[in-house]
Amino acid sequence: MDTTSRQPTAVQRAGETAPRPRGVRGGFDDDAHHSRTFRLPSGREVYVASFAAAERLIRTGIDSRDLMIARGGDLDAAVERLREENPSGPLEPDAPHVIGPKLLVCLPTYNEADNLERMVKAIRTWLACDVLVIDDGSPDGTGKIADRLSAALDGVHVLHKQDKAGLGHAYLAGFAWGLERGYERLFQIDCDFSHAPWDIARLAYAGLDHELVIGSRYVPGGGTEGWVFRRRMLSKGGNLYAKLFLGFGIEDYTAGFRCYHASLLRRIDLSNIAASGYSFQVEMTYRSRQAGATIRELPIRFVDRVEGVSKMTGSIAREALRVIPGLRFGR
Repeated sequence: MDTTSRQPTAVQRAGETAPRPRGVRGGFDDDAHHSRTFRLPSGREVYVASFAAAERLIRTGIDSRDLMIARGGDLDAAVERLREENPSGPLEPDAPHVIGPKLLVCLPTYNEADNLERMVKAIRTWLACDVLVIDDGSPDGTGKIADRLSAALDGVHVLHKQDKAGLGHAYLAGFAWGLERGYERLFQIDCDFSHAPWDIARLAYAGLDHELVIGSRYVPGGGTEGWVFRRRMLSKGGNLYAKLFLGFGIEDYTAGFRCYHASLLRRIDLSNIAASGYSFQVEMTYRSRQAGATIRELPIRFVDRVEGVSKMTGSIAREALRVIPGLRFGR
């Protein structure tokens, strides 16, 4: 889904990305029909595609773990690699996707010792980027693991916070850190693999034309896995509540998998962001629309965490009930 609040540009008109010649985006083929189906020796059906074709396939219900986005549109090379490796999990590129500008993935953590190392390595498998781990003083040793990774891997950085001040405060600290150092795109992603790291290159690619890209559960092709009925209703109810107060046109106000353009973050008064829990996502979406951002929602499948404990609590939901009307009425 595309939402355009600003005057359309030569790249974007009426909420759509204008066609570009092949190869403009660092050699990636942007043909929406440039894809191929391939059956692995194991019998598993997978797909190789350009970025644009991948989005078309995902919106029809294809799982992104069954897609390999071919570098430079070279489907033959991608198919040959699949034939040789015959993977059973998500289809890894032979090298991380290099997508234009200077990228920083902000990765907040609290008690993520079981997930952190795997997540950092997974992010950098699919995308050439730096990673900033923002640890809220985890008592399980997550911060020490982050320090070890930073010492061993170029481009992995750590920001230690002494108290658990909430998800919003962690992201704001990460944004400030990244803006000071000249990063051009800043990402949000959960550390528990609820957000698939193989989708992060899709957000980066869409971020070439949009100031905010949201990994959305509620556009065609998106969804959730492993949620109990109460969790689904809480999420859908929260989004409807946000729409009623803040306006329709965004399907997933509460999504936490995002790519922001640095220029958008600079237009938003980040010092004035009030929310600290999951309503932080709602407030950032609303402030982005107020700032005239070009916004696109890409379908993702959100999978409930396997390792660790969920951070969703009743107090977080109650915060949203307070914060959202305040955004609408200026309190």
